Amino acid sequence: MEKKQFNLEKYLTEGVEKIVKGILKATLKNPDASRFIAHYAAASRLAASRRHKLEAAGEHVPPFLIASITNACNLHCAGCYARANHICYDENETDKLMTGEEWRALFSEADHLGISFILLAGGEPMMRPDVIKKAGEYRNIIFPVFTNGTLMGQSQIKLFRDNPNLVPIISIEGGRRTTDLRRGHGVHEILTEAMDKLKSQNIMFGASVTVTKDNADEVMGEEFVGALCSRGCRAIIYVEYVPVDRAAAASAPDDDTRCRMTLMLDKLRNENSDMLFVSFPGDEKSSGGCLAAGRGFFHINAFGGAEPCPFSAYSDTSVRSLDIREALKSPLFTTLQESGMLNDDHEGGCVLHEKEEQVKEICVKQEQ
Repeated sequence: MEKKQFNLEKYLTEGVEKIVKGILKATLKNPDASRFIAHYAAASRLAASRRHKLEAAGEHVPPFLIASITNACNLHCAGCYARANHICYDENETDKLMTGEEWRALFSEADHLGISFILLAGGEPMMRPDVIKKAGEYRNIIFPVFTNGTLMGQSQIKLFRDNPNLVPIISIEGGRRTTDLRRGHGVHEILTEAMDKLKSQNIMFGASVTVTKDNADEVMGEEFVGALCSRGCRAIIYVEYVPVDRAAAASAPDDDTRCRMTLMLDKLRNENSDMLFVSFPGDEKSSGGCLAAGRGFFHINAFGGAEPCPFSAYSDTSVRSLDIREALKSPLFTTLQESGMLNDDHEGGCVLHEKEEQVKEICVKQEQ
């Protein structure tokens, strides 16, 4: 029997629709949020049509982007990949970072191309309120803001309340002990207070959880999920831990842990119909391989470098000198896609992180 060919564009379009339906279900008790998501559902269909036309003309545009709008962070989390690789610092490098206007131009271009989701990350993205305010202007795009939640003052609450396309995603590691152990003493209390503030203003928000072998059962357990739900959280994004070095590799989820995660996720989705659960990278087999390097998304660092993903921080192209469509044709992205590396088997949750040396070699060859 002939093997059915995988249709990436169809998979991604249906994936966006599934996420939108999940968010809509999660916001049924919030009329303001539901009205916005209904508008966004129509906008996302138009965006899919734009991407489909480009695809038919031989040009693939992914529906997602990840934008690290700053390399500064106010926390020193244990096992932080960004700090260990010297791409995260205590303060913004203001003379080198992409400006607010540069980000605005990029958001505008993304909107025209049919990009539906732009994840704002860092560092700590709340340290760049100028960029987040500009993102709020583009109502056809949902901007999940991946924040450590410690800078949620009145002005930040108002920003999210006035711009429903900005969705705070608060990082939390589990209960008080687990969170404070990784993020610092007292952080868990700050996070729960931030969630209470968001709930009091009927602001849609979610949580991001880094999953390790040590906390997988806790963070996918009924007690933890129930506590988040009671505070108003309507989405949980589970991100597999990427180790900073070989010594930390023992904490990364192994195949047994990922099998348990799949079973626990199925149970959570069946028993919590009013919440959205997303797993990253999740089941790569269903997506035809890793979606980085422009297949499903790519990463833009704080200085404009176009990278395959946040965990493969190598670039040969900048969106400061090229537009998104040109950046998607970068030699690095093209080589990664055509080499088949994105479809390779691997032990951990991130194929490009595991093949870091090969990615480096490709970059060196491009420079020669």
